[in-house]
Amino acid sequence: MIKSYLIVGLGGAAGSMLRYGIQRLLSIQNAGAFPTGTLLVNISGCFLIGVLWGIVSRSLSWSEEMKLLLMTGFCGGFTTFSAFTLEGIGLLKESKTSLFIIYLTASVLGGLLVTFIGIRIAK
Repeated sequence: MIKSYLIVGLGGAAGSMLRYGIQRLLSIQNAGAFPTGTLLVNISGCFLIGVLWGIVSRSLSWSEEMKLLLMTGFCGGFTTFSAFTLEGIGLLKESKTSLFIIYLTASVLGGLLVTFIGIRIAK
């Protein structure tokens, strides 16, 4: 049991550090006008989990530990719903309603679409 927690924690730490690095890099270039970093990591994380799920669903050779490491840990740490909601509220507070709607739509519909595409590609 403790091994599973450690595996998820290891994957989550790696995903979180990569997310932080990407968000920092893009926030320096974007200067806060639009939450590009969070959108990029969430969309790419959705695509990655779709690809991983597609691989797992057609191949029973993946161990439970590998699923925990990559899907629960890494993808869970890499993507961030809390930052998405906070940045969305920030856009609304700044009266950037159009940007909020674009961000919301791109995040939710885009995430669903790329997850589906990832599954289809991996199958």
